[in-house]
Amino acid sequence: MVKVDMTLDLPTIRSAHERIRPHIHRTLVLTSSRLDEASGGSLFFKCENFQKIGAFKARGATNAVFSLGDAMARRGVATHSSGNHGAAVARAAKLRGIPAHIVMPSNSAKVKIRAVENYGARVVFCEPTEEARETVCADVIAKTGATLIHSFENPDVIAGQGTAVVELLEDVPDLDLVMCPIGGGGLLAGTAVAAKSMRPNIRVIAAEPENADDAAQSFRAGRVIHTEKKFTIADGLRTNVGEPNFAIIKRYVDDIVTVSEKAIISAMRTIWETMKIIIEPSAAVPFAAIQERQPSRDSGTASSPPDESVQLADKIHVSGKRVGIILTGGNVDLDALPWNP
Repeated sequence: MVKVDMTLDLPTIRSAHERIRPHIHRTLVLTSSRLDEASGGSLFFKCENFQKIGAFKARGATNAVFSLGDAMARRGVATHSSGNHGAAVARAAKLRGIPAHIVMPSNSAKVKIRAVENYGARVVFCEPTEEARETVCADVIAKTGATLIHSFENPDVIAGQGTAVVELLEDVPDLDLVMCPIGGGGLLAGTAVAAKSMRPNIRVIAAEPENADDAAQSFRAGRVIHTEKKFTIADGLRTNVGEPNFAIIKRYVDDIVTVSEKAIISAMRTIWETMKIIIEPSAAVPFAAIQERQPSRDSGTASSPPDESVQLADKIHVSGKRVGIILTGGNVDLDALPWNP
């Protein structure tokens, strides 16, 4: 585990923003009157699917790689990742002109493997378990002397991820609520610190799949609980929340809710069809928490007893609220769309 400096603050995140500004997009914020009407709130989507490498991960990885001293950077960087973080580290290393070694599970999405390879990084495959990822990555580091750029247990990565909500609140300063998905917790930790520092009364809520609900369980227990993951289509959210990230989350986050696989697929399709943009399943999870609380054509009548996920999602209360949602990425395997037979 990497020790994270718990003094992470807004000046640190703003410094990260200045460092990475030449290397990232300032992504646009989109709205949809149709989705506003359906939700009862005003939704503002921060489109990190249009970010470099197609995901917010470009922010944290770029900050971490460009924060390294020259002597350390020359030995290269390494990480383990199912995709987006790996591509982000590979791209940042290429920009800095240093080697990158990316350990990827053998079942990673092909589109994400190609992305890493296209940035010139060395890909090392491993078995699709957290233990295998960490073991193989440690071996790579021992052999190469590369510096680990962990995908979420890294203070520079967390600071970089927080820059997305800085931009969002600069563009839409009067938000009542900001939402993002949670896997390891790097994005949520950076988002929460930045959002609460810029707008102290804002609420910060994360969403995750019911099949990977360790963060929600941990949040309610007040301590980190690691769970055995079931399958979830939101492959970027399968990781257990990090200990140092959770310390930040406990202090700044208002709630963590869960959503069903069916809701994730429905939310992803709704955004594709309504907003005419491509997002990956992990990016759809926060909107799924909003959409799932509304009775759908397949969930019976409004008087039907709600299931547990709907009860959790009902805590969000977006009606009449201005809600910022970070759409985290758009890297989708188009040969395996979830609504195709």
